[in-house]
Amino acid sequence: MTVPGKQERTTLPEPRQPSDKQAAWFTYSATGDQIVWSAALSAMLGRPPAEKEMTRQILARYVHRDDLAKALGSITEAWTSRNTVHTTVRLMRTDGGWFDVDCRLEPMMSPDGTVRGIRGTVRDVTSRERARRESARLTRRGETVQASLVEADPATGLLIRARFADEIDRALRGAGGALLVIRIPVGESGDEGARPEYAADVLSTAARLLEDQTRPEHVLGRVGPNEIAVLFTGISWKAAREQSHALLAALRDQAPAGAWGGLVRFERDAEAGSHGLLIDAEQAWRQSREADRPLTVVAHPVPVRDRQGSYRSRVADALGTDRFTLYSQPILELQSNKVTRHELLLRVLDETDGPQSPIQVLDAAERLDAVFDIDLWVVERAMRLAAEEPGLCLQVNLSGRSVGDPRLTTEVEKLLDRYRVDPAQLTFEITETALIGNLSEARRFADRVRDLGCGLALDDFGSGYASFRYLRLFPIDLVKIDGEYVVDLVDNPQDQVLVRALVQVCQAYGIHTVAEFVQDEATLRMLRELGVDYVQGYLIGRPSPVPPGRLRGA
Repeated sequence: MTVPGKQERTTLPEPRQPSDKQAAWFTYSATGDQIVWSAALSAMLGRPPAEKEMTRQILARYVHRDDLAKALGSITEAWTSRNTVHTTVRLMRTDGGWFDVDCRLEPMMSPDGTVRGIRGTVRDVTSRERARRESARLTRRGETVQASLVEADPATGLLIRARFADEIDRALRGAGGALLVIRIPVGESGDEGARPEYAADVLSTAARLLEDQTRPEHVLGRVGPNEIAVLFTGISWKAAREQSHALLAALRDQAPAGAWGGLVRFERDAEAGSHGLLIDAEQAWRQSREADRPLTVVAHPVPVRDRQGSYRSRVADALGTDRFTLYSQPILELQSNKVTRHELLLRVLDETDGPQSPIQVLDAAERLDAVFDIDLWVVERAMRLAAEEPGLCLQVNLSGRSVGDPRLTTEVEKLLDRYRVDPAQLTFEITETALIGNLSEARRFADRVRDLGCGLALDDFGSGYASFRYLRLFPIDLVKIDGEYVVDLVDNPQDQVLVRALVQVCQAYGIHTVAEFVQDEATLRMLRELGVDYVQGYLIGRPSPVPPGRLRGA
């Protein structure tokens, strides 16, 4: 950067006062294509028109480029209709700034009734237009910004797990309290409970009962597939225990299958955070189920080291007993209009052997540094699938911690060699919102898998703060645009602008794009127009189980 010397000074233009009271005008004559304007208009613009400049050149110089077509259209309308036309445009000053004017365009008539020119009267309305634009901007912001971070679970109307965890963290900064997690065994007895609508009805009924039985200041949330949590604040440990027993008794009277609870006490600024307390309470209800008692209480949060060891044991047990399974979802290439790849999706088998989203398990595993084994389990099975079907291209999700773990690069190389897989069949996805533990190691992994011939993708692009930084940090081949901006794309102009911008950025970087959550033909057509390369969603195909025989056994 060049620093100006003492003799070099940057001169800013003098502030220009609005010219509402000055008579600013111009005339245009068809004879000779001439335009003349008043001294007041010259003062507003910064200089008089050049004698030999053509009218179109003058318009292009002094009318804001975004308003040039509007200005020409208004002049043409006044000329052809022979009527006075009013318009508002932005004019450019010689210093590069611009201002708003109301312009009154009147046709000048010849004695024979033909139009020989246009007379324009100009009035500075910058203050008015600035206020109008600001009002419009605030309106758009009000329409486009989410009103609240309080996200409700659709089945129960309670807080989702992430927002409930925020409430726990806030309570930890207060006077302390207690956390109760209740497991409602929906579907664990009989075929009727396997129906999703039945499970939703049972959970919704339980949620209404718990709301009726708790005080308004106590917070409720759905923290798992069949788990409802209650956050007690401002009451004693004795009162929390008594109320927890009462809630479980009420639920057991209502639900034939009963319910189990785990209650954990916490104090202000405790070592355990929200996710640690949720894990402790979930572990406590499991103890209740094993002992066949309504409630297990934990007077003090489990030490972090003990919790990590316990959770790693649970993960190892789940891996060893086939509690994890894989689903796949097709991805359509828009150029060929063919499914050319599939994303592998992890699912967790519940006690009823029903597949559940792994978000809860992965979130806890990542925070307790126990996710590497899960990711390695998925990678190995992806290798097996790719080896069995040489033409199959798979996208494999990896956690931020695993990408930053130096062991991952070595393991991927070993598995590629063991299963003799074509590396081009595999694309590893990094979740954009994930916390990457070691950026240097993550870059080493990215460079190495690219050298081997694998692809690298960035998931949930646009949902976190690191989006564009990651494009520069990692050799990304493909970006998956967050489905939040796709699901209402056709009816949301703001999302259209954002998706178009994301696509243009990726094209500039030489990166392919995938749009998630595509559910209808109208959205698919718009994504084609915006230049997206691939699409994924229920319109293309729902996630389906990978045949079990391909997942088990070496």
